[in-house]
Amino acid sequence: MPIQLATAAALPAQADSVFLLPAGAQELPAAVADLHEAARQYVADQLAADSKLITVNHYSHRHYFVVASAKGSAQLIAEAMRKSGHQLHAQVKADKVAELYVQDLSDSPDGALALALAEGLYLTSYEFEGYKTDEKSKKPAALTRVVLVGGAAAEAVQQLDNLLQGVCLARDLINAPLNKLNATQFAERMAEAGDAAGYQTEIFDLVRIEALRMGGLLAVNMGSPEPPTFTIMEWKPDNARNSKPSVLVGKGVVFDTGGLSLKPTPGSMDIMKCDMSGGAAVTGVLYALAKNKMPVHVIGLVPATDNRPGGMAYAPGDVLTMYSGLTVEVLNTDAEGRLILADALAFAKKYEPELVFDIATLTGAAARAIGKEGIVGMGTADDEQMLALKQAGQRVHERVVEFPLWDEYADHIKSDIADINNLGKGEAGAISAGKFLERFTEGYPWIHLDIAGPAYLTAPDSYRGKGGTGTSVRLLYDFLVNQK
Repeated sequence: MPIQLATAAALPAQADSVFLLPAGAQELPAAVADLHEAARQYVADQLAADSKLITVNHYSHRHYFVVASAKGSAQLIAEAMRKSGHQLHAQVKADKVAELYVQDLSDSPDGALALALAEGLYLTSYEFEGYKTDEKSKKPAALTRVVLVGGAAAEAVQQLDNLLQGVCLARDLINAPLNKLNATQFAERMAEAGDAAGYQTEIFDLVRIEALRMGGLLAVNMGSPEPPTFTIMEWKPDNARNSKPSVLVGKGVVFDTGGLSLKPTPGSMDIMKCDMSGGAAVTGVLYALAKNKMPVHVIGLVPATDNRPGGMAYAPGDVLTMYSGLTVEVLNTDAEGRLILADALAFAKKYEPELVFDIATLTGAAARAIGKEGIVGMGTADDEQMLALKQAGQRVHERVVEFPLWDEYADHIKSDIADINNLGKGEAGAISAGKFLERFTEGYPWIHLDIAGPAYLTAPDSYRGKGGTGTSVRLLYDFLVNQK
């Protein structure tokens, strides 16, 4: 179970507590009243030694002191506090603390640093429950409740709690293996999340997808024994401030073998349950927006299937007719994500959207270009929208690096026998994939987010953890909530 976030007006006596101190603090504020002289001197000595995390054990309870960073912008200071939350979590877990009170003595506006610390604690505490049956192998979380004292408003704390629930929902979906989350089960989980949060869901089955002639989604599904799905999620509150919806399109390849262009394993195919991270992120964003009753109209589209080499699997050399009517020459069946996204992006036009995002673990080229440290972005949205996205990325530390979509890149996807091909050239692979998607976005501004680098981590990385990270949930939530 995730940590519960709450607020309190005052700090109870003998509570396990963490105090946030301003950068450069050399002594304790008077607000920390229940420390005897020797303990105060110990903390002062640690502050003088530039310690950033200090623990005082009173045996009946503990005090933790976290010193804010003095370096960088407000966004970087907040990120340092999230990482401090990760470090603090290790200490409180070792101390078997169940309930922790947080008091911000750093004078950050609206308790911003306390919220960032809580965010780091919450996301670090995430553990995929998995499928273990041996009680000895289960490790119940020690820390179950974090209470912010003063500073942050109760509404802000509740909104953060709901947002982080959305991130953890995305992580749960990403971490589920194919035999627990095929395309149909994925769609059902999206609908269940909608019932819990309050957004509407419609699921297209194989018959409906065939009727719509979604040639990309149908082709990728041909080698699978399981049918595809196409899920539409919609959050449309009465007080929505946007007259036209924003649309989020998420790649939903629940497992990717590469098809007949088989991936190598180990090291590549064995983690491909994460290839629906974009669809999981869209689900997490819709969940958070609906739970927080945010006044924005947002639609999520998730085409879902696995990609296998069996049965009547589509093959290199095939020519597909897409939902939009464009024809595509398949040069590699492992370039399948762009095919299912293309159908969904063309479908998005019916909503007359003000802006469309697609989110996808699309190319190894994006991961090689900027690693797990950022998200590759590109598109046809104007400079103001792209700047707003980058600023949101700085605020939540899910940073976006914009790649160009110059006209010359269209040459990379030319085909001799069809309108375009699905592979591109050896160089600029992330861009040629984006250029492919651009052909299906006529009539609206669009931003493509390639999350291949940070979506799934094979080793722990601070509060992002190991496995599915839920990356882009916080990014898109922040962007949509702060849209003008």
